[in-house]
Amino acid sequence: MTLSQLKKHFSDSLSEVYTDSETVFIFQIFAEHIFGLNNFQQRQSADLELSDENTNRFQEIISELKTGKPYLQILGETEFYGMKIFVDENVLIPRPETEELLEITIQKISNLKSQISNLQVLDIGTGSGIIPLVLKKHFPEAEVSSIDFSEKALEVAKKNADFHQLDINFIHADYLSLDLNQNFDVIISNPPYIGIDEENEIADFVKGFEPTMALFSPTSDALIFYRKIAEDSKKHLNKNGLLFLEINQKLGSETLELYKDFSQAELIKDLSENDRFIFGIK
Repeated sequence: MTLSQLKKHFSDSLSEVYTDSETVFIFQIFAEHIFGLNNFQQRQSADLELSDENTNRFQEIISELKTGKPYLQILGETEFYGMKIFVDENVLIPRPETEELLEITIQKISNLKSQISNLQVLDIGTGSGIIPLVLKKHFPEAEVSSIDFSEKALEVAKKNADFHQLDINFIHADYLSLDLNQNFDVIISNPPYIGIDEENEIADFVKGFEPTMALFSPTSDALIFYRKIAEDSKKHLNKNGLLFLEINQKLGSETLELYKDFSQAELIKDLSENDRFIFGIK
């Protein structure tokens, strides 16, 4: 089978799952990953004869995609904030909103960094480790700690940290029952914030293939993590410390109210004009 024949077979096989433009995009990604050919080289190699091993691998990919499994999980990696990040079924696939959260965080820390030495950072609910990795890369002198309840998620996070040679203190713990034992200059979190009553609004492919504990609040209280973070901030966020949160867009004012005791706390909209982040100064 030639590359052009494989491309047509790929598109035809997935026509009921993806649009034509989506299948072209996904094919290009896997063709580069498996054959080492970029988009231009793929166009120049339409008549390239492929080995049975490679065509069989593509058939396996087609079968997985037909189930609705996200292509990035099949690929096993993605790009986030310019960094290669490994992902699997145990972690959420990084979202663009979290890149926005980190842009805000890096800017705010940079503006105030001269006032803080030996920066101590706590990330709550680390998943694949994207938040601590980006912060450690930008602030290499900082001491960054990250908590997650899932041991398997922490395995992915540690793999990413090792790949980028970044030193992160990963902590396996149930944050909701954890007593912190030190203070921090920065607390940042993108915790599970989807309410149980919103489950029907979430796409099946998300609920079916991404970890529900990273998506949904463990109780009927969608703000349970934010309440705990607010309480911990009173005791364990240093004076003039910074808080950064990604939140449920439907609960912006309710979430902000939890941080009314901060000297400054504000809602920040994402690029889609949804209430998506909270920035606070204690």
